[in-house]
Amino acid sequence: MSLVEAAARADELAQSGSERELATLRKEWEDELESAARSSDYRERAAAYRAIGQFRFRQKLELLRRGLEDESPAARGSALIALEGLSRNHPGDVNSFRPLLHELAARDPNVAVRRLAIVCFKNGTPARETITILDGIAADDDTDAEVRKTAGSVATLLVKKSRKQ
Repeated sequence: MSLVEAAARADELAQSGSERELATLRKEWEDELESAARSSDYRERAAAYRAIGQFRFRQKLELLRRGLEDESPAARGSALIALEGLSRNHPGDVNSFRPLLHELAARDPNVAVRRLAIVCFKNGTPARETITILDGIAADDDTDAEVRKTAGSVATLLVKKSRKQ
């Protein structure tokens, strides 16, 4: 079984609530995941960062930070997908990565990475500086239309969340 297959299995176990089997699988694949995240091949790094989310590997958040700073857009994107999944039930994850997410959302040269970073904010707390940055991205005519649209919808969602608090 490959890391990708093990991660898919871990995702199935997590969705079915099989915590014991998931913990066993995490233990079996922890070293392989760490090794893949340090690979010189961006495809292996991307698979490793994505697997962190599929394994629900909350102990690997600092490793995920490396993924957000990776030179490869594929690795950054995979790390963002993992962060988005992990943060659904843990808004503190987005909050702890907020400055880095601001940078990725506003300045990453890859449009898909920018959109993924923006999507992550929907799981965090509605911080005023994030809403301001997203509003600025949404209003910037020089920014990709899909990035602007995503930023606008997430900013609107965060404003609604802030009113409920």
